[in-house]
Amino acid sequence: MNMPDESRKSAVSPAIVLLAWSGALLFVVALASFLYAYLVRFGRPVDPGPAWGPAIVNLGLFSAFALHHSLFARTGLKAVVHRALPPMLERSFYTWVASLLLLAACGFWRPVPGVLYVLPAWLAWIGAAAQVTGIVLTFEGSRAIDVLDLAGVRAVLRAQSGEPAVHVPLMTRGVYRVVRHPLYFGWALLVFGAPTMTLTRFVFAAISTAYLAIAIPWEERSLVDTFGEDYRRYQRAVRWRMLPGLY
Repeated sequence: MNMPDESRKSAVSPAIVLLAWSGALLFVVALASFLYAYLVRFGRPVDPGPAWGPAIVNLGLFSAFALHHSLFARTGLKAVVHRALPPMLERSFYTWVASLLLLAACGFWRPVPGVLYVLPAWLAWIGAAAQVTGIVLTFEGSRAIDVLDLAGVRAVLRAQSGEPAVHVPLMTRGVYRVVRHPLYFGWALLVFGAPTMTLTRFVFAAISTAYLAIAIPWEERSLVDTFGEDYRRYQRAVRWRMLPGLY
């Protein structure tokens, strides 16, 4: 039996609303922390020394962040979360944990001695333009599929207004006509466009981009389960997953 709208509204406590919005704020803080770390801290020179030790520590840090993303996509873990929390808080809970893990990864990231390359001035502009393009792609891709939904707020707002929960619609317009995962393409442009590629930056760029590339097939299986033939048609229409002409 469906609850009346007023009953649904009263079931959403102020604490739940505060939890969702504070999680969204933490999400913004985590993204700002990443941008500062990658664009500023990771670009600082490092005293000579062994590189393998810090690189292995960094691999563990990012793996913890990535493992959360992969495990949370599994039905079994989602069922555990559903038993512990209202369904409207599922995405918010994911946002809270992912944001805290990203803050930890950026905060504890170990500097790796060495510089892979420094682009000459005329190429540095191209690299910077690639980074700006990456940020724009990420923003446009997120905006197209609803930033509040990504941050876990939209589900709470729907419940607060008595609206039923819905899946985010399949997006195939705009930047989604270029690659099927424009947020990941934007990420690759941002992290690999750095005009000065210190090894600290390169380790972060290589590990994070490799994880995204490996995770896409599993993510697309979930999308096929959700959208069925519509997503299969989209796969046929947009050939490239993440990197135009390559992957």
